[in-house]
Amino acid sequence: KHRGVGYRVYLRDDRGRQLTRTFDQMRDARAFEAHARVMKQSGTINQLDAGNETLNEFVVEWFQNYAKPNLAPKTLSSYAGLLDRHILPRLGEMRLREIKPRVIDGLMAEMKRNGVGIESIRKSLAVLQTCLQRAVVYERIPSNPVAAIRKPSQRRSRVVAPPPPRIVEAIREAMLESGSLRDATFVSVLAYAGLRPGEAIALRWADVRERTLLVSKRASLGEILEGAKSQPRSVRSVDLLPALKRDLAQWSLASGRPGGHALVFPNAHGEPWTEHDYKNWHRRSFKPAALVAGLEQSRPYDLRHAFASLLLAEGRSVVEVADQLGHAPSLTLDTYAHVMRELGREQGESAASLIARARDELAQAAQPNQFASATGHSRGCLRQAGRRPPAANPRGSTNCPVEKTLNERRFDLISATREVAKKR
Repeated sequence: KHRGVGYRVYLRDDRGRQLTRTFDQMRDARAFEAHARVMKQSGTINQLDAGNETLNEFVVEWFQNYAKPNLAPKTLSSYAGLLDRHILPRLGEMRLREIKPRVIDGLMAEMKRNGVGIESIRKSLAVLQTCLQRAVVYERIPSNPVAAIRKPSQRRSRVVAPPPPRIVEAIREAMLESGSLRDATFVSVLAYAGLRPGEAIALRWADVRERTLLVSKRASLGEILEGAKSQPRSVRSVDLLPALKRDLAQWSLASGRPGGHALVFPNAHGEPWTEHDYKNWHRRSFKPAALVAGLEQSRPYDLRHAFASLLLAEGRSVVEVADQLGHAPSLTLDTYAHVMRELGREQGESAASLIARARDELAQAAQPNQFASATGHSRGCLRQAGRRPPAANPRGSTNCPVEKTLNERRFDLISATREVAKKR
């Protein structure tokens, strides 16, 4: 009996820590003692005091011991934001052993009442389930309470609309007009090799082979990590289309033919792009060029869909396309089923031919007239003019007659491109 207020049982676990429990009745104390002895003999005594720490305390341990060594920096930042905004303010002070499925149901209901979006709820519960799964592995709790809950299903919020080669070439042309061969080549890698932006940023010259690109790394918040986003330890090779091969050769020559270990698209300091570098490129280079090409709502990631549609137009199978893109065939089918139905069953034109035709059309529209040949003016005088004029005055004003002609012809091509984009 403990100080006349109840009955206390003293135990030690396998690590030598003292465990205590206090009971009002002697029979309860005896029953617990017998149960604890059985657990000690079976090697599960450590579970007797498991789950006593709060979720706040365990998240710190999980973050240091599991999340940091295994997750990409950008993923860590996303997980931390979801935990701080939605999970820890509501469940942080609860002990792990107190978090039951009914608590998770209550959490979901509260988040819905507070106007949290379905996608944020789904992602928050996914992070919590990942965290508590380590608690199961560490023998803090017997089962994962989140796993037993039916969570909101993931719905595709937008149907992909792969940009055709003429749109891609219009984006590239706008970047070339602004004097950025690097940006135009970066767009080529996204659209004609299907790399994710992080994979393109991590690409080194040694990865550019004679017939393929080797994709084995990705960039995240300025760091180079192994493997692709969906398969962290995977390596894949992507067909090197003739147009992309020429673009990379031109960029290599303009860069001074760097060595194999050098990045294909380094930042100003020769390092991988940081998140700031990428957002800056998106705002200053990609978005204006996409608007010129007639794409008002577009992301660099969307260019990856262009490569998928080119392969499907060739008659490639879903498995082949999935292998090139670096994800599961089921995801390929789910994402591009509507594209495949539109293309039909007949094998169409090759990707190389489609790109070549788009470039020929652009080149024909930009051909200098006889005056340019006679006076020695060339496309260079347009390049020297700097960036394309604002959209409100797309033809601009200039004293150079050749530049006027070229601006007018490019304006006609881009206008036609916009009409095609609207119809699609």
